[in-house]
Amino acid sequence: MRAGIHPVYELRTFHCYGCGTEWQTRTTIEPHTSDGKIHLDICSNCHPFFTGKQKLIDKAGRVERYRRRYSKKEAPAESAAAESAEPTPAETAKQ
Repeated sequence: MRAGIHPVYELRTFHCYGCGTEWQTRTTIEPHTSDGKIHLDICSNCHPFFTGKQKLIDKAGRVERYRRRYSKKEAPAESAAAESAEPTPAETAKQ
């Protein structure tokens, strides 16, 4: 192997902000803080998917709510169509 082209593979400490868990493993990731630890927002110990406390979201209900909120209003469209169906005075004069 050529020297100087491969990242350094060292033992690093990971710290989870979510639950406070710390563990050590070997990695090539460089720490961005002065304490030498790699900080994570969430880990497998506190992530809802891994702990079994996952909150299921009713996606069908959300889609329907979105469609109701942002669909075009039917009442103004019907009234506009009714107004355009009535002949204007200029059209009645032509007939």
